[in-house]
Amino acid sequence: MFLNIKDMEVRKIHFAESFEPGELDLAERGLRQITALDAEGTAELLENTGNQVRIQGQFRGEVEADCDRCLQPARFWLEERFDLFYRPQADAASGEEIEIDEGEAEIAFYQGLGLELKDVVLEQLMLALPMQTLCRPDCRGTCPVCGGNRNETPCECQARPGDDRWSALKNLAIRNQ
Repeated sequence: MFLNIKDMEVRKIHFAESFEPGELDLAERGLRQITALDAEGTAELLENTGNQVRIQGQFRGEVEADCDRCLQPARFWLEERFDLFYRPQADAASGEEIEIDEGEAEIAFYQGLGLELKDVVLEQLMLALPMQTLCRPDCRGTCPVCGGNRNETPCECQARPGDDRWSALKNLAIRNQ
């Protein structure tokens, strides 16, 4: 859905979109969309602000990523609210230095005749993901020696001693402390 600035000059735009699995480009980010991602809210042009747009709403859906420790699939139910402000890209391209307050640091920019809702939702989805994707909080990961999943089978592998070629640097680091 395209959020057109000209339409917002007349009225608020209400949206209720459902993005089916595969509709959002998540593969580059290592994610898989499990359920439809539903987004709803409003987009409006703020008066006397020079085409500044405010988009308020929420989204919900489930995505899957590989666990950072064991590489098994990890699912995440995401449900987030957002309140965003956008200005025309031309406002930022003037080249002169502008002082901004803390609230203005949260403003993004758009180009052309408006914004694509899909891009807004995708950005908010990426921000809602946890920093570390884990299949479960107590994930034990993979063994660095045999590569086995420690969650599935206990591993008796012994860690190999370090490479002797680096021992001189290790001793140097100890003396400098």
